[in-house]
Amino acid sequence: MIKKLASYVKEYKIYAILTPIVMIGEVLMEILIPFVMADIIDKGIEGKDLSYVISRGLLMVLMSFVSLAFGALGGMLGSKAAMGFAKNVRSALFAKVQDFSFGNVDHFSTSSLVTRLTTDVNHVQMAFLMLIRGAVRSPMMLIGAVIMAVRINARLATVFLVAIPILGLTFYLISSTAHPRFKAMLKKYDALNASVQENLIAIRIVKAFVRERHEMDKFEVSADDVRKAQMKAEKVIILNGPVMQLTMYVSILAVLWLGGNMIIGGTFQLGQLASFLTYIGQTLNSLMMLSMLFMMMIISIAAMRRICEVLEEVPDISDADADPSAVLENGSIEFRGVNFSYHKDPEKLNLTDINLKIKSGETVGIIGGTGSAKTSLVQMIPRLYDPLSGSVLVGGRSVKEYSLKTLRDNTAMVLQKNVLFSGTILENLRWGNENATMEEVEQACRNADAYGFITSFPEGFDTYLGQGGVNVSGGQKQRLCIARALLKKPKIIILDDSTSAVDTATDARIRAAFRKELKGTTTLIIAQRISSVQDADRIVVMDDGRISDVGTHEELLQRNEIYKEVYTSQQKGEED
Repeated sequence: MIKKLASYVKEYKIYAILTPIVMIGEVLMEILIPFVMADIIDKGIEGKDLSYVISRGLLMVLMSFVSLAFGALGGMLGSKAAMGFAKNVRSALFAKVQDFSFGNVDHFSTSSLVTRLTTDVNHVQMAFLMLIRGAVRSPMMLIGAVIMAVRINARLATVFLVAIPILGLTFYLISSTAHPRFKAMLKKYDALNASVQENLIAIRIVKAFVRERHEMDKFEVSADDVRKAQMKAEKVIILNGPVMQLTMYVSILAVLWLGGNMIIGGTFQLGQLASFLTYIGQTLNSLMMLSMLFMMMIISIAAMRRICEVLEEVPDISDADADPSAVLENGSIEFRGVNFSYHKDPEKLNLTDINLKIKSGETVGIIGGTGSAKTSLVQMIPRLYDPLSGSVLVGGRSVKEYSLKTLRDNTAMVLQKNVLFSGTILENLRWGNENATMEEVEQACRNADAYGFITSFPEGFDTYLGQGGVNVSGGQKQRLCIARALLKKPKIIILDDSTSAVDTATDARIRAAFRKELKGTTTLIIAQRISSVQDADRIVVMDDGRISDVGTHEELLQRNEIYKEVYTSQQKGEED
């Protein structure tokens, strides 16, 4: 796990290597300063040699400045390495998520992925910074200070033999207890992010139903769960400080008492005692820094595991075995004995025994009640999901034989949830074809019946859309998404209830434009309104994950009860 993440240091490796080297210089200066201080007291002050005091004092000042310079340089290099490392990890995570199928995203949940890309990476970044600075500095300071203390007085240095094991045992007990608590805390962060994300996406619904108080109460519960999880983890970690302080002060008292008696006995000097106390402080401070590093590693290990879970996730859908030279010749589609389950469980099928052939250039309507798996059916064509069993063929070949790019470049899909991005209308449209000419953009917009409202805006195609297209209506958003799909000039276009927010007249104009402009394109139209599909070459009636019937509008009215019932209810609704 650590080895895998370490590989993301990449081009910032030089900073990561230089940081501990620079920290060695800082440590050496800090270890030598107390030694010089002892000379000033024992030789300069007691010997009343002012010139010796001044020369040694200037040396101490110089060493302090050198130590400061090394420390500042180490901080700068370490920050560059840590921030670069975090950038690379985030980029790798984001790139990995782009390869995920819908099933992979469902497995983690959006809120959890957001937490892993932000909070978890921040924890790992801080741990990495402390590691490259403290993993060398603290042990070196500890070893150097102990050596110097032993050199001054080996008998007095036995204090360390008592203090260090006590602190080591404390670190072990704290770490073994704290790790699972921090792991649980990060899961609570996932739930909090889910609450925030859901609220922000549905803020209009919240306000329309005056549910602000309900959402606030729900958020407070999530926030309080995070607080409790943090408290449960932190109450273990905070024991580290008091134990460290107690050990330090007891050690200092022991040194003062033993050292004072030695001074009185004439076997120890005052300057030596002062420098010995400094080395005691350096030793215990080094242990404290190591304990903080240890605690940070405990917190970050849970974050590292969560990050590695994403990086090691194998996408459900891969084109590794595809033929890179495979070309999608036409837009014919065939389902052969397809069974599908979101849970990958043959006992819980969402689609059962689907057999269907669609000719290239044919317009096929798909209709059925809510939950009849209409969307599930079409999502397997561009391989957003793969069937549990059976096969899907496009252009006479299995979809698995095409690279995902080839398959999806030739398949345009307007999903139920219409998504636009921050940017101008033109930038959003060119998601369909970034090299599309202005004439092609305008023609696609006319076919989607979007040209009129776009040109009515003062800025026209340069009108800026907020996140999610918040400054256009639902019907306008749908038509922009249809135009964006048309710009791909696909062999297959799938409209998943994509005209539900437009009036029947607009729907009719869009269908008329499709019949004229998309003669060679296989068109699948999922709709709730029969009027949206009645002119199709064939209509597929879905019922509870199965194909109930396939036929023309007139044929289905004659023989299919489900279709007849929907048609009758809609006709009656229009008359009312």
